[in-house]
Amino acid sequence: MPFSVPPDDDEDHEHSPAERSAAASRSTWVSVAVNLVLTTVQITVGLLAKSQGLVADGIHSLSDLVADFVVLVANHHSQKDADTDHPYGHQRFETAASLVLGALLLAVGLGMLWSAFLKLEQPETVAQVHAVALWVAAGALLAKELLFRYMLAVAKRIKSSMLVANAWHARSDAASSLVVGIGIAGNLAGYPILDPIAAAIVGFMVAKMGWEFGWDALHDLMDRAIDDAEVDAIRQTLQGTPGIQGVHDIRTRKMGDMIVVDAHIEVDATLSVEAGHDIAVEARKRVMQRHRVLNLMTHVDPWRRPDLDHEADQAAASPRS
Repeated sequence: MPFSVPPDDDEDHEHSPAERSAAASRSTWVSVAVNLVLTTVQITVGLLAKSQGLVADGIHSLSDLVADFVVLVANHHSQKDADTDHPYGHQRFETAASLVLGALLLAVGLGMLWSAFLKLEQPETVAQVHAVALWVAAGALLAKELLFRYMLAVAKRIKSSMLVANAWHARSDAASSLVVGIGIAGNLAGYPILDPIAAAIVGFMVAKMGWEFGWDALHDLMDRAIDDAEVDAIRQTLQGTPGIQGVHDIRTRKMGDMIVVDAHIEVDATLSVEAGHDIAVEARKRVMQRHRVLNLMTHVDPWRRPDLDHEADQAAASPRS
């Protein structure tokens, strides 16, 4: 789902990386606590109440719990400073962890789908669900919705697009609990087949989420470029730097949640090497201050005024006496 972070009332206030990291850690630990409780209750009650849908939703919550720990571990390792073996830092640790997590979720989702299809092939084996399963499903729906609202509020406060995405992920979890609740209600109303159907839907949602996580992470590990809108924003910042006459051949690649940029900048050909270097340094400083850029590598190209180039061409073409 597309998202954006609206500006706060105090637009001039900027949160430091330490503040943003601490806020992300706190909200993730809240998510860990909620998913731990939900996993335990949903799977236990699901088994006792004979609700395959509730067990599937509990496994979904368990996958979220695993995802939370992956985020915490990845956040810890990705904050390490650059070293000899990793001159650009360790930001891609998070991307690699996302690839592993995606593969895990895909396998779990496919397993849930297979189990549900086995039940659907033998509908007579579907047991009557106990009413307590419906109450647990309703409680899970409420908990996940409240978690979504909390995480979204934190994301808006620190202006973090990554946390906004995590918040919307919690909202998608609430949707799975809603599906399970409908399946359990259908089972209690005399349509037992609806419970394994709900389990199959949740399994599909988990598998889809795993595929998307893994596919995106794989592309990022293959140096996928950022979107055109962000490239244009970086181009505008470069072109607005005093002394730069033109910008071309901008190349980008993702490094975790950051970006590494290569760009050719054009400066007046009559300037000294030192002056051209100073302009490149200022351009790098401006880009790294205004965008999520980890490093900018510039190549300085000479620029001549078109009228001077025309005069030089005429002088070269004129016959010598």
